[in-house]
Amino acid sequence: MNRTTDIQSTNEDTFKNEVVINLYAAAEKIYPRSTFGFFTKWRWAMIWLTQIVFYGIPWLEWGQRQALLFDLEARRFYIFNLVLYPQDLIYLTGILIISALSLFLFTAIAGRLWCGYACPQTVYTEIFLWIETKIEGDRAARMKLDNGAISAEKLLKKSSKHFAWIAFALWTGFTFVGYFSPIRELSSAVVNLGLGPWETFWISFYGFATYGNAGFMREQVCKYMCPYARFQSAMFDDDTLIVTYDEKRGEPRGKASRKSDLNIRKQGACVDCSLCVQVCPTGIDIRKGLQYECIGCGACADVCDTVMDKVGYERGLVKYSTQNAMNQGWSRKQMLHRILRPRVMIYTAILSLLVVTLFTSLVMRTPFRVDVVRDRGVMARLADGGMLENVYRLQIMNATETVQHYELRATGIDKLTIQSDVLTSDRTVVVNPAESRWVPVRLQIPDGSIKSGSHRVEFVVRSVADNVSVEEDAAFLVPR
Repeated sequence: MNRTTDIQSTNEDTFKNEVVINLYAAAEKIYPRSTFGFFTKWRWAMIWLTQIVFYGIPWLEWGQRQALLFDLEARRFYIFNLVLYPQDLIYLTGILIISALSLFLFTAIAGRLWCGYACPQTVYTEIFLWIETKIEGDRAARMKLDNGAISAEKLLKKSSKHFAWIAFALWTGFTFVGYFSPIRELSSAVVNLGLGPWETFWISFYGFATYGNAGFMREQVCKYMCPYARFQSAMFDDDTLIVTYDEKRGEPRGKASRKSDLNIRKQGACVDCSLCVQVCPTGIDIRKGLQYECIGCGACADVCDTVMDKVGYERGLVKYSTQNAMNQGWSRKQMLHRILRPRVMIYTAILSLLVVTLFTSLVMRTPFRVDVVRDRGVMARLADGGMLENVYRLQIMNATETVQHYELRATGIDKLTIQSDVLTSDRTVVVNPAESRWVPVRLQIPDGSIKSGSHRVEFVVRSVADNVSVEEDAAFLVPR
């Protein structure tokens, strides 16, 4: 009996002394404080610019159609005066490659300014935070509201905020789908409650993604989901522009005092107000040095300059600079001289070559495309008049905005003729603007004029308007 009691007592003591170790730290909600200043103005200017472009471009018209439209159903991409087909995917690929290299070049020079000023995640987080601030108040008011008991005021403010978030998110989803489905037809379907299932799904999906990412996940997306934050260090060097804290000038920290007393008290310029942490959208302390969570928004520089002005100290304790400039005390002019370094020159050369190649290819691009498909149901057959016949289908894709007439010819075999029921008297076929047309054609030769087997022939399609020709190879089969 005593032994059992001792065992139970030992187990109880063990449970009391157990320590729970969490493998993952619980994410604490960040309440960014509003700030004002030079970089904040630039950030909001970029927010306005990017959103005017995003929400405005789908409504622009270009020659009786939407200026920018990726029409997946019709398999045509309209980019202002360009009409691209799936066969032109190389151009879209080139644009994506150029965009990626531009980001690499920009990062090597100016760090993560893209993240801080133009990245959709940052932009929508700022917009949602602005809505939250207008409804619930600034940092202290939001913290008090979240920590307070449930009340009518709290329910009203929370419900109003989420209603505004959802409305804005659905508008964003609607605009996104408007790039793939004509937005005027889409808006009419929304008003008349006639949206199709796929349009409804994608508007809801993109709206939900915007609502979740900008309203709740916020900095978590930048820290853990965005791959750019992880590999950005590979593009950084000691001459990359980053947000820096002047440790030599700021340490040791202490309470604010007159500027003349700093040397006497052996005190740094940092008054340890922690405002730089409170305004940071990712919740980091810039005084700990460069961290991968920093998105380079400059909010900490703005608020620090405000504090320096109030206490009468010189601005620039937190500022945009480079590691070399901070370590070696360079001036702004010396820092700018380091922009044209080998890495930047290589990125610039490659990027320039790609841009020139892409635009040259677009300028010299043939204004129509041709695909030849053999009729699989008919390999070869005898026609009237002792003619051996092969049947094909030609897909002619007009990449212009005007009606085009195309002349069809075939070469490669003696006495080869081309026949089609859709050809006009002058052996041309008409294709409407920005459309593709399937043209059934028959190639004929006198039976027995050539030996059996596969023979190479060439279809020649010529645009009558601009005298441009496209040649496509095919095979003419002669049975044994």
